[in-house]
Amino acid sequence: MGKLVVIEGLDGAGKRTLADGLTKALHDQGHTVATFAFPRYGRSVHADLVREGLHRRHGDLTDSVYGMGLLYALDRREAAPEIRAGLYTHDVVLLDRYVASNAAYGAARLRQRADGEFVRWVREIEIDRFGLPVPDAQILLKVPTAVAAERAEKRAAAEAGRAKDAYESDDDLQARCAAVYDELAALSWLSGWRVVDGAAGVDHGALVGGLVHPG
Repeated sequence: MGKLVVIEGLDGAGKRTLADGLTKALHDQGHTVATFAFPRYGRSVHADLVREGLHRRHGDLTDSVYGMGLLYALDRREAAPEIRAGLYTHDVVLLDRYVASNAAYGAARLRQRADGEFVRWVREIEIDRFGLPVPDAQILLKVPTAVAAERAEKRAAAEAGRAKDAYESDDDLQARCAAVYDELAALSWLSGWRVVDGAAGVDHGALVGGLVHPG
């Protein structure tokens, strides 16, 4: 049975780059890896509704924190069989965003903390009710909010059809979300967390060793 490892962080933190680096390091150490990224835009109707909502294409849908949270959760529920299959056939399943993203962003939108009602609801829906696999480890990729915002801006300018959405454009939301992420990591929410400085160079090999062979 493989290990389920999740990368979390703000929009523009560099999660995709870290996922690529960890995947290479895992392969170099002889491990097999399956990768997923959430939301699964272009693959899931729920994810596509999220994207459309974030660009205000469905009226006031985005105003409902619980409504958006449920769409994110349904996207993962649909992907759960693939994740479980990956855990049976690979040493590591590496996810770019997972349940904690839903918890952090929703709580931040409601100005709640990690021990608040929304985070409890996310766990009840995604883990208890939908039965999503629980992570073995979560990585919080931390960068200053200003750095994350600048990277998100550059990505939006460089990638066709990748205009910043309602969450990425809200600097105050991003700052509150960063605080909730810190609290989730401190609480070891769902699993142990490793906090990585995304503004400094990441030693992918050492990080992989600590995840796959902890202790």
